[in-house]
Amino acid sequence: MHSTHRPHIGLGLPVDDPALLPAWARRADALPFSTLGLLDRLVYDNPEPLITLATLAGATSRIRLQTEVLIAPVHNTALLAKQTATLDRLSDGRFTLGIGVGGRADDCLAAGIDLHRRGRRLDEQMTLLRRTWDGEPYGRDVGPIGPRPATPGGPRVLFGGFAPAALERVGRFGDGFLGAALPAAHMSGLFRQVEAVWRKYDRPGRPRLVAQASVALGPDDTVQRARRNLRDYYAFTGRAEYMAEGLLTTAREIRAAVDAFRDIGADEVVLYCWTSDPDQVDRLADAVF
Repeated sequence: MHSTHRPHIGLGLPVDDPALLPAWARRADALPFSTLGLLDRLVYDNPEPLITLATLAGATSRIRLQTEVLIAPVHNTALLAKQTATLDRLSDGRFTLGIGVGGRADDCLAAGIDLHRRGRRLDEQMTLLRRTWDGEPYGRDVGPIGPRPATPGGPRVLFGGFAPAALERVGRFGDGFLGAALPAAHMSGLFRQVEAVWRKYDRPGRPRLVAQASVALGPDDTVQRARRNLRDYYAFTGRAEYMAEGLLTTAREIRAAVDAFRDIGADEVVLYCWTSDPDQVDRLADAVF
């Protein structure tokens, strides 16, 4: 699919200094950015995303708030239903739940869940989340869990991941797909698979397709810190150096990536910032708007 429509541009928030995030959010809210994205890990030095996005909802008035992606299986399902509905309500429907299974054994150990059942657990969670957001009883001998979300049927849900099961969930439970850590040439295949799954489940309209790219604009120390943070975050994958080398560090590279994602049909491109220098917000705006 080739598109002439320019995708929305979101901003992925850094996690190395949570106290700066309200300032980031206010800057982004005053510019044409569409979304603020925030990653999730349990056993890592990052802020908890739902609490943080609730704070940022209060610091902003326009921009959307998105988990990228929330590792749902490590969360208690009933509490997650309540938290996500509350955040959607507090933000007046500006919340998008990006969701996935995660891949870290230590996150699962800390949460007390079985690493090997996390996919099945996510499927069960989605059924319960949808039921709860619709105002139905949570289960046998358990009544409804409020509040009702501002968005009818619950917040927009995007699934992240690469496995066939992750793509299948878009058709079964989701509103779209969030693809990270791949250039457009490789992402295109995933986007086409998601569209095929959407048709298979006879879903109306089309899935929302979101791409994510790692970026850092600014002086050399900003870029080097971003690369260090990327290596640290992806150390468990064995691909840390590849991820660090894929960091986009010039306005020209970033514009080219946005154009490439546009050409494969992305509705939105989230530029994920890997260090907390708030001046990146304005530099990125100058590069892409």
